[in-house]
Order: sequence, then structure tokens, then C-alpha cells
Amino acid sequence: MKKHAVWAFVVLCSGALFAGGCANQEAVKKDEALAPATVTQPKQVNEKSAKPETGTKAAASHAQQPTQVNTQTGNTKVVQLHSALEKVYFDYDASGLSDQARATLAKNVDMMHRNSTVTVQIEGNCDERGSSEYNLALGERRAKTAMQYMVTMGIPGKRLSVISYGKEKPADPGHDEAAWAKNRRDEFVITSK
Repeated sequence: MKKHAVWAFVVLCSGALFAGGCANQEAVKKDEALAPATVTQPKQVNEKSAKPETGTKAAASHAQQPTQVNTQTGNTKVVQLHSALEKVYFDYDASGLSDQARATLAKNVDMMHRNSTVTVQIEGNCDERGSSEYNLALGERRAKTAMQYMVTMGIPGKRLSVISYGKEKPADPGHDEAAWAKNRRDEFVITSK
């Protein structure tokens, strides 16, 4: 009987270790920033760095959060460029571009043509409805749609990268249609000048 009890204890402990090691890797602690499912992003850059190093797609557990070019150091050109990039908004549960979104992207493309050394990261965002996994995928589709459109308008793909924040970075914390409409967006962040 003692052998069976020891054997049962070993099996239970092994099972607990196995279950703990195989836990859903998409779970995020409440205080951690949510890394996207897949990203294409530049290496961290600050204004005095030379060139960014572009990365490849990586799993969420290995992705590094991108950083913006530091616009607080007094470089007014970077601040002006950053403010010139406009957000693109999307309909509910959609990643297609509206006429207004295309017009906004055309302005962003024009700014990038006039500033040929600027690289931009497109951040896909969603409203709070839906699961985290679904919204990460939707945010990525939105960012990639904008990127593809900008590439067709003459911006080299190497000057653009995408990341999805899903529903983790709301522009408006409200819980109504007005807030949700502001949260369904792509933002454009200068990663190097």
C-alpha cells in the first residue's frame, strides 16, 4: 500500500509540473505589457543612433517592445514629423481601408516621401470587445493593411514595420461606441529619422 501511495504522489507531482510548464503561454500577468503575437519591428533607437536594425517575425514570448524616437530632447523636426503622421480609423471588426483612411494614408505617404530617411512603425489597435488573442490578430491585420497600401504608394517596405497592441492601448478608456470608434485605429510612430 505504501508503494502505491508513493507512486501516486510521484505521478501527481509530475502531472503538476507538466501542467505548469504547459500553461497557456498567451496568458499575461495583469501588470505586464502585452507583447503582440507577431511583429516586424526595428531595434530600439534614440535620436543620436545611426540606423535601426530591422527584425523578423518573432513569437510573443521573444518579442521586444518597440520604443519611439525620443521627441522630448528638443529636436523640433522629429516632433513636427511625428505630429504630421495622422491616425487611421477602422470600422468595427474590420481591417479594410475606408476612403477616409486612404486619404489619411496618402498624407502620411507624402510626408515620408518628403523625409526619405524616416522609418515608421504602424501600431494596430482595437476596441475592448473580443478576446485578447482575436484583437491581437485583428490589430496586426489592420497594421499590415496600412503598410501594404503605403508600399503600393511607393514607400519601401524596409522603412515600415508593424506591431499589434490589440485592445491593450486604448486611446479612450470609455465603454461606448464613441470610445470604441477612437480605439479602432492604426497609429504611426517614427522609429528613426
